[in-house]
Amino acid sequence: MNNYYIKRTGRAVLTLWVTVTLTFGLIRAIPGGPLEMLRARLVRQGVDPSRIDAIIQSRQQESQPIYVEYYEYMSSLLSGNLGESFYFREPVSDIIIDALPWTVFVMVMATIILFAIAVVWGALIAYKEGSTFDTASSGLSILLSSVPFYVLGILFVVVFSYKFGVFPARYRTSPGVSPELSFLFIQDALYHAALPIASVVITQVGLQTLAMRGNSIQVLGEDFVRVARLRGLSDRRIATRYVGRNAILPMYTGFLTLIGFNLGGSVILEEIFTYTGIGYYMFEALINRDYPLMMGIFLVITTALVLSVYIADLTYGLIDPRVKSGDSNEAY
Repeated sequence: MNNYYIKRTGRAVLTLWVTVTLTFGLIRAIPGGPLEMLRARLVRQGVDPSRIDAIIQSRQQESQPIYVEYYEYMSSLLSGNLGESFYFREPVSDIIIDALPWTVFVMVMATIILFAIAVVWGALIAYKEGSTFDTASSGLSILLSSVPFYVLGILFVVVFSYKFGVFPARYRTSPGVSPELSFLFIQDALYHAALPIASVVITQVGLQTLAMRGNSIQVLGEDFVRVARLRGLSDRRIATRYVGRNAILPMYTGFLTLIGFNLGGSVILEEIFTYTGIGYYMFEALINRDYPLMMGIFLVITTALVLSVYIADLTYGLIDPRVKSGDSNEAY
């Protein structure tokens, strides 16, 4: 058992190191460096050429071999220094600390809501297998899962924000509302996060519903369910104590990993809603070739995904006693 935990921990650390190394090289292979993007932006703004040259000169750094840059970056990373944003002129760690809680709030809320809906909806479909309800619900689930979240997000902005003005189209909170533990702040934060959360829930709930349906149908065919029915137990008790409890177990891993994946998907979503989380700053960093900010945010997203898989890997055997941790997970 100890060897199993050591192996999993080693794989997680190795995955992080390989990902950071590959990202370090790939980001620097993007055409157009930060100085070229800065010069182009200043030209579009009509800044005087001499002033542009002075700004570029002030930000010009001595060119170093890539292996030297890599060594310095890894050394700084191990010491907790993510560098300074080239575009925002702030420490990358300060930007991430400010933006990360908002992205986590949206994505965790959306994932919890969509899984709650999927578990109930999928179990009902399984109980009505072969019925019109099953056919209609399965078709709707497939339809919802085929819609990209960014398409639905744009549609929500156009309809509910610009046409009807029901929900705000941008920002995390209203002007003048400061982050504090108060009813006004919580209400305003939920109000601004409603459309991003709805975009994720509606487009992802279908696939999870179908997964829950499949798990429930499989459990319904087990011998212990037949025995429960022969004992005369009510359908409600069978559904909650026997079918639901066992069918939801395989969803546990998907729940944790989906949170990590959704953090990566926040890049486009937050840009659509001008929701200033880490996805929004990642998009701005990509546009402006802000290497330190890109690397810092990508590290956070990668760490979140690796940790979610790592936690799911180590804890699944604890929530499902039928699974032997060292045996079942070695297949992955």
